[in-house]
Amino acid sequence: MDTPPWKQPKPKGKSAKLTPEQLELARQRAKEAGRRYPNLVDNMWAAKLAKK
Repeated sequence: MDTPPWKQPKPKGKSAKLTPEQLELARQRAKEAGRRYPNLVDNMWAAKLAKK
């Protein structure tokens, strides 16, 4: 079983900022799940969509 993202070590190097479109996708996903703000998993999901 994979380790959850919040228990993994922080990656080396500088992280890329989410674009406004990615932020909106993360916010929508959080809202659908009943959260006020996107969490780490929502942001990772939005960033992963951009790579595809």
